[in-house]
Amino acid sequence: MMKRTKDGMALTPPMGWNSWDCYMSAVTEEELLSNARYQAEKLLPFGWEYVVCDIQWYEPSAGTRTGCEYIPFAKLSMDEYGRLFPAKNRFPSAAGGKGFAPIAAQIHAMGMKFGIHIMRGVPRQAVYARTPIKGTDATADQIAVPNSICEWNGDMFGTRADCPAAQAYYDSLLELYAAWGVD
Repeated sequence: MMKRTKDGMALTPPMGWNSWDCYMSAVTEEELLSNARYQAEKLLPFGWEYVVCDIQWYEPSAGTRTGCEYIPFAKLSMDEYGRLFPAKNRFPSAAGGKGFAPIAAQIHAMGMKFGIHIMRGVPRQAVYARTPIKGTDATADQIAVPNSICEWNGDMFGTRADCPAAQAYYDSLLELYAAWGVD
């Protein structure tokens, strides 16, 4: 637990490990958990409590063709609502719709917190497939802004700020991540 002053200010910045620093976009479950175990043993006593799985955990071919660079227009792992899921070939415990729940449980059992990196927007793949937005009558193509693309990773289109279904999409993401135990 982060120590705070009486006015709520943190005494130290949040401390932890982020998979990007070692593996860029290509981290696997085995590598993530191995680093988490090391951190729990050696660094947790000094306040290192966060383990973060960085970008493209949803990309099955990350790291297989171009080292750790992004692969433009790669097929992404996602559910029927266009929400990204961990690539099962890299995160085998995600099979059966479990997502990051098994990994989050293991990291929590080590006394730490688990986070994931997400990109803003909706996956291009969901837009092209016109996937439904959970809890609405809208589809991903109706909430997307196709000319809003991140310069360094084109997996996602931006979303329309004036569209309630876009907020519903983000709400469904947070609901899913909370169900997985992501902190």
